Amino acid sequence: MSFEKDFFERIVENLHDGLYFVDKDRIITFWNKAAEKISGYMANEVVGKSCSDNILTHVDSEGNNLCTGMCPLAATISDGKPRETEIYMHHKEGHRIPVSVRASILTDSDNNIIGGIELFTDISNQAANDLRVKELEKLALLDRLTQLPNRNFIEKEISNRFEEKKRFNMPFGVLFIDIDNFKKFNDFYGHDVGDKVLKFVANTFVANSRPFDVYGRWGGEEFIGIIRNTSGKDFELLGKRLRLLIENSYIIHENEKLRVTISVGATLVGENDTIDSLIKRADTLLYKSKAAGKNCLTIG
Repeated sequence: MSFEKDFFERIVENLHDGLYFVDKDRIITFWNKAAEKISGYMANEVVGKSCSDNILTHVDSEGNNLCTGMCPLAATISDGKPRETEIYMHHKEGHRIPVSVRASILTDSDNNIIGGIELFTDISNQAANDLRVKELEKLALLDRLTQLPNRNFIEKEISNRFEEKKRFNMPFGVLFIDIDNFKKFNDFYGHDVGDKVLKFVANTFVANSRPFDVYGRWGGEEFIGIIRNTSGKDFELLGKRLRLLIENSYIIHENEKLRVTISVGATLVGENDTIDSLIKRADTLLYKSKAAGKNCLTIG
């Protein structure tokens, strides 16, 4: 029996997917190595705590906090039915990562429900980005703080997209993104905390990007996303999803959740556009978002 228990534990600990158990009160009782790697939280930081206690705080694609309502695991514990869905998990460093989750019940020998099991898979674009980072480091085209491509790379990338559009009629769009009230935030909390915010915003872009899209740091608290092969509706939905994910992300500083929002200007390339006209239009749309009250997206 001891061998069987050890064998089971080794399998669970070496799973590629994150796995955790909770009791009926949704207190975490087990947290495997993959869960540590995907979430950034070590087992000793989460076991014995509620999964919603500044830890996972799942949100859906519309920014709804699932932990305060009926999350997939809570629903499964309630009715005994297994569930599969895609959600956005809070990483310890603050950003949101997309995960595919599968929830099922834990039962005792009499088949009474005593808790739940959630298996979650990282479905972000992290692997592709890691390779991109290594390539950019060699070419000095990397922003050291956020690990995103820098302005020089972004300008080259937009030029390449123009060439691609000319040769293959491949559409693309630009998201011009600015963190709202960042100077006040930086002045109040200090540059170290401000740097952490820049990193989690950047990581949210990376984790939720498609392999062929590129996000870079334009300068200061400004970022640009280059979105390939997209239609107006899909383009707008992508921009809105990023805005919601940032709004629902946070870092913990001195036991306080610190959040920021972003304003976005979104535009698709036009027939007579140049690099300058495209970026200028996206920048103008960004400032329309600022004028509209911030934390919003303006497309045009």
